[in-house]
Amino acid sequence: MNTGYDAQVYGIDLFDSSVELIESLQQSGHRVVCYFSAGSYEDWREDGDRFTAADLGDPMGDWPGENWLDIRTQNVRDIMTDRLVLAKAKDCDGVEPDNIDGYTNPTGLPLTYADQLDYNRFLAETAHSLDLAIALKNDLSQVLDLVGYFDMAINEQCHKYNECHLLQPFIDAGKPVFNAEYGSKYVTDPVARDALCASSRLFGMHTLILPLELDDSFRLDCGAPQAH
Repeated sequence: MNTGYDAQVYGIDLFDSSVELIESLQQSGHRVVCYFSAGSYEDWREDGDRFTAADLGDPMGDWPGENWLDIRTQNVRDIMTDRLVLAKAKDCDGVEPDNIDGYTNPTGLPLTYADQLDYNRFLAETAHSLDLAIALKNDLSQVLDLVGYFDMAINEQCHKYNECHLLQPFIDAGKPVFNAEYGSKYVTDPVARDALCASSRLFGMHTLILPLELDDSFRLDCGAPQAH
């Protein structure tokens, strides 16, 4: 991992990152947000054997080794509680639970808006009980119902899909919004990059331009958002 960026917040993997790395980043003045998937089973995770067949939905398309989770089961909630406890034990400042919009995807499970809302509130309340900040990852259609529960928003490609306005409630509440846009065209086309970054600053969000593989082959920062 490249720890040399002048960034206020680092997003790192909960399982793959050591306590020493987290401590080093914090000593360098960074806040650390730890990533884990709260809505999918990943067959390589160290706690993967705790999931049962009843917890699993359909495979996740382009992501080998992943299945959607039935967020209604108590076992899934128990595992996620333990992941949040692990984040606290590693001294993460916050967490980024991913794939928390399963009800809008082909999961093979009869998940409803209400199921997702209840689960996401459970994640937020459990994180806060452990004194962890928590980010709402994507799940744009529930922003109005969840902005009061989450401390920040992390989004992927809201500019590409013309969805950035849906994050306005976070900005209005004075909560940071972090967005990632993927694609090398912004590296090679300065006109497209300048337009993207101007739009990002106007919306009041922090946008990074990154490779989809997140392999650090490039990283472009759109700069600080305009004050609202």
